[in-house]
Amino acid sequence: MIIQPTSLAALTWAGAASGASADGWRVGAVLAARTLGYSEQAKLVLQIGALTVETEAPGTQLPSQFQVRVLSLGAEPKLEILGAAPLEQAVSRALRERLPQQNGYAPLLATLGALAQRPLLRQLPAPLRAALALLEHSIRTPVEIAHAAGLKEAVKRSGLFLEAQLAQPQTDLGELGEDDWKAALLRLAATLDRGAPPQPGSDHAETAPPLLQRGLVAQPRAPMPESAQPGEVDSLLVRLHSEVHAALARLEVAQLETQATGAWMIEIPLQGEGGQDILQLQMTPHEDDPEQPTSWVLGFAIDLPRLGPVQGELQLRGLRLSVRLWAQRMETTARLERLFGELSQQLTANGLLLDQLSCQTGVPQPPSSRSAVLLKATA
Repeated sequence: MIIQPTSLAALTWAGAASGASADGWRVGAVLAARTLGYSEQAKLVLQIGALTVETEAPGTQLPSQFQVRVLSLGAEPKLEILGAAPLEQAVSRALRERLPQQNGYAPLLATLGALAQRPLLRQLPAPLRAALALLEHSIRTPVEIAHAAGLKEAVKRSGLFLEAQLAQPQTDLGELGEDDWKAALLRLAATLDRGAPPQPGSDHAETAPPLLQRGLVAQPRAPMPESAQPGEVDSLLVRLHSEVHAALARLEVAQLETQATGAWMIEIPLQGEGGQDILQLQMTPHEDDPEQPTSWVLGFAIDLPRLGPVQGELQLRGLRLSVRLWAQRMETTARLERLFGELSQQLTANGLLLDQLSCQTGVPQPPSSRSAVLLKATA
């Protein structure tokens, strides 16, 4: 990977490149490296040794911490990523397997909605009807997540933490099996697997996977499948089989991404007006403020039929909060701004100090996902 310095490290880099202040940078040296995040220009920011550098995002996911060997110096040094730890290798391998299989929840939710409208659904086997009902029951409502306790419960039951909760001896397995989104997906997948194997994916466009480097992208509803043929339920079940497995692969990608980066990418299906919507959350601790345990960045994205795509970023440092919102539609921006007074009062009443509250028209563009050979990786 050919690395270019950030503006903050330019002077230090100039000294290191000329040999005046090498600080461990010499050909053959092994340096510790870690990912810091992304710059405003969507460049990957790394700390390598004592230097902070930025580069184009590589085509493969880098672990949060790794080692590099210096192959050459000068204005454009070349570094070799050394072999990752066994756990990191297993995570990378699992990600490579699941990424081609994953897709968003929207096609699955659209197919569920189409099935619910078919009278022939009552003729399905009882185990399949029960599995479908369980999945529908695990979809949250806006009222449930409108307060802190409800949102916390929705995050907890989003499927991201299913295995962690199963490992706790005090967990109520019956309750977990009824409320957890991944548990419901697994039950429906197992029920459908007793029939035919999964068919190729549906004709819906692929939704970008929940990776930190891609950022948040508001996901609209998928169009409901149109079919009026006598065998329509059978065709919908074929679609459902594929979409359930794609949703499970997506959820496992999010779990693996959390293991690799330490950030949470959470998706919560919501029962909306006339259909289901998807709330996407990104929770990242502030690594640059280790002395402040309540230092977080919370991002969210949602695409609602009446509002269009809306995104937000909340930065919390202790009791100080900054809120930035984006809305694709101008009328949505104006609607949100009319609520600022009430929101500011509620935040103040809860003891928070509001540093910023703004809303812009237009949504942030996700970071570039194009590949570039920037680290000469041979591991």
